[in-house]
Amino acid sequence: MPTKKISLLITIVVLCLFVAAAQGQTVKRIISKSDKLDFGAGGTVAVLGAPRGSIRIEPSMRNEIEVDAEIALEAPSEADLTMLENVTGFVLREALGKVVVATVGTNDPKYLKGVSKKFPKRLLGLPYRVDYVIRVPRFCDLQVDGGVGDITIVGVEGAMRINSLEGNSKLGLVGGAVNATFGKGNVDVTMASRWRASSIDIALASGEFNVHIPANLNAELDATVLRSGKIENSLRDIKPRVRNVKFTEQSISAKAGNGGVALKFTVGDGVLRLLPIGKN
Repeated sequence: MPTKKISLLITIVVLCLFVAAAQGQTVKRIISKSDKLDFGAGGTVAVLGAPRGSIRIEPSMRNEIEVDAEIALEAPSEADLTMLENVTGFVLREALGKVVVATVGTNDPKYLKGVSKKFPKRLLGLPYRVDYVIRVPRFCDLQVDGGVGDITIVGVEGAMRINSLEGNSKLGLVGGAVNATFGKGNVDVTMASRWRASSIDIALASGEFNVHIPANLNAELDATVLRSGKIENSLRDIKPRVRNVKFTEQSISAKAGNGGVALKFTVGDGVLRLLPIGKN
């Protein structure tokens, strides 16, 4: 084959590769959105997280809810990013005694029809991420639904219901009933040294689960590993609830102190560590 034809063929191949790469390229943008409203203690705050993104909830010094969100967008062009920016973020839905922080974006066709009837179909389903920092009254109930991302809740006293698909989670519990289900990741739970007795039921499908328990706790404690893995027990002041049923690496049914409130910790596959406060 003549040299000129070979050179032309190479040039065409290079140009095709360049065009293909250019078509696959995307641009990114990070934006921030915030909002707040007055909200008294004793109500319920619900958080519907993004498909991807972290959620951090901490107590406020005021009777209000304050939401700060950092939003990461990705699209083929700057013009597309601007369209996405206009429809991605969160809304606050208010009802009597309850506020819902609801994430909105390209994964919600019903919402898009309401705010932008001519929104391009080619932008539907594009990935985005929302990282939240939410401040709530210290005494309130929480309902949290997360996707893929870390969840941190510290210093809030009230009933909690938590669901998360994947990520590392940290709960600093003061008091109030807790019912939580985590998918894949590591979970770290610390009960306050002066725990206000309420039931706890927390399950992790796969990962490592550390539970830090205060001394002088009065509770009925059940710890279970359902499939593969083991329980590592560093608590010395608990005893079998049934005298002739010994602790194993798969199951612990114990009484702490005088018994009382029910504490249940479950892992599907992984390690479940029972630790006194102050030990890692």
